[in-house]
Amino acid sequence: MTSVQEARRALGLRLRELRQGARLTGKQLAELLDWPASKVSKLENGRQTPTDDDLLSWAEAAGAQQEVAELLAALHTLEVQHAEWRRQLKTGLRAHQAELADLDEKTRRFRAFEPMVVPGLLQTAEYARARLAEGARVFMVPDDLDAAVRARVQRQEILYRRDKTFHFILTEAALRLRLCAVDVMLAQLDRLVALSALRNVKLGIIPFEVRYAVAPWHGFWLLNDERVMVETYSAELNLAQPQEIALYARIFDQLATTADYGAEARAILTRVIDDLASEQDAE
Repeated sequence: MTSVQEARRALGLRLRELRQGARLTGKQLAELLDWPASKVSKLENGRQTPTDDDLLSWAEAAGAQQEVAELLAALHTLEVQHAEWRRQLKTGLRAHQAELADLDEKTRRFRAFEPMVVPGLLQTAEYARARLAEGARVFMVPDDLDAAVRARVQRQEILYRRDKTFHFILTEAALRLRLCAVDVMLAQLDRLVALSALRNVKLGIIPFEVRYAVAPWHGFWLLNDERVMVETYSAELNLAQPQEIALYARIFDQLATTADYGAEARAILTRVIDDLASEQDAE
């Protein structure tokens, strides 16, 4: 069970305690609040995340208004752990880039594994535009694409900060997947070659022919030793339990043992560049 699930379940158990303390059955509480009985069950068992209004209504019905502040704090912590994209991006794409910039400033050690895409901190403006445009289409959010691209590119200034270190691991698939036009990908690959020479940037690439020490199920970011960020189609997960951080750190280290670095990594990049350039010439 993840920390997000545990937090939702803990909040549900607290709601159940308040209901039982008020000597109400689930059915009686549902009738008081004009809710379906299934909603009470889902909230108490951690199968549904409550809203602020849900918690306020529950506390009032149970005569536990003094618990409201604690309940809301627990909910908002849960929302940070499981931040749905539709909610995060409701005001546009740029605002989320600003939030990430604040997080970048607090982070000194970055470790990132991406099996399918080039990480945001390494993206060219046009590659970033393609990725952010997809997010805008999928979630139907306000169109502030130009501002979002500028904000993402501006975040990359931290790559030149000597007080920060970066270790990126990409799969060869991330270099070859057709997520943008060929000319945009060629420029992106050239950018990766240049960034691999930075003193505080370590870039590893796992070639197709390598046997993995651990399966590359999904991408993730380790920020210091304090947080793991995982992006799914629906949400950004922020994992902070020590055992979760330790697990992802071990997985990252195992992935690192299968990656090529330095001249070998640049050789892979050059090979992909040559393949794409040949394809472009043939068109």
